[in-house]
Amino acid sequence: MLKPVAAIAALAMIAACGGSGADEASPSAATATPATAPAPAPTVAETPAPAPAPVATAPGEPSPEFASLPAPYNTADYARGKRTFKLCQSCHLTAEGAGNLVGPNLHGLFGREAGSLPGFAYSDALKNADFIWEPHHLDEWLTNPRAYLPGNRMSFAGVRKAEDRDGLIAYLMLETGYTAPAADAPAEEAPQP
Repeated sequence: MLKPVAAIAALAMIAACGGSGADEASPSAATATPATAPAPAPTVAETPAPAPAPVATAPGEPSPEFASLPAPYNTADYARGKRTFKLCQSCHLTAEGAGNLVGPNLHGLFGREAGSLPGFAYSDALKNADFIWEPHHLDEWLTNPRAYLPGNRMSFAGVRKAEDRDGLIAYLMLETGYTAPAADAPAEEAPQP
């Protein structure tokens, strides 16, 4: 009788600690005496530089990170976009090569044909969708995914507020490798006789 109780107590302790553990040392590792001498501290050349933090802006102020994006995303709020992405992150990743979760990886989303990411099992609705993911398509999708493309399997009600969608789309543009479409190149002139 004690063994099941002990197992349940151990599981409860593990669950209570929460988190992925990737950012925190486990208590036993932090308090254990090392068996060997500690590794030398990394040199300055070996220590990667931290990514620059987004510049803080007042609520409702345009974020400088978005200045190069097309309107209306160039005036969006980075903090709002990052906060709104928390609704998406349980199903989607944004890092290049990070793989898929319940939903496809969003890196390289903009400019990609809908339903075409290799290695992801899309619904027939998305496989047969005939559009390229651009900000305006994503805005309509995020408003109400089921109404925008009936038959898709995304179980998300949508993002109601336009400001939240603009911030989210701008955030995704930065986080997924968005590049502005190239301006139409001038047509080559026919050779003169």
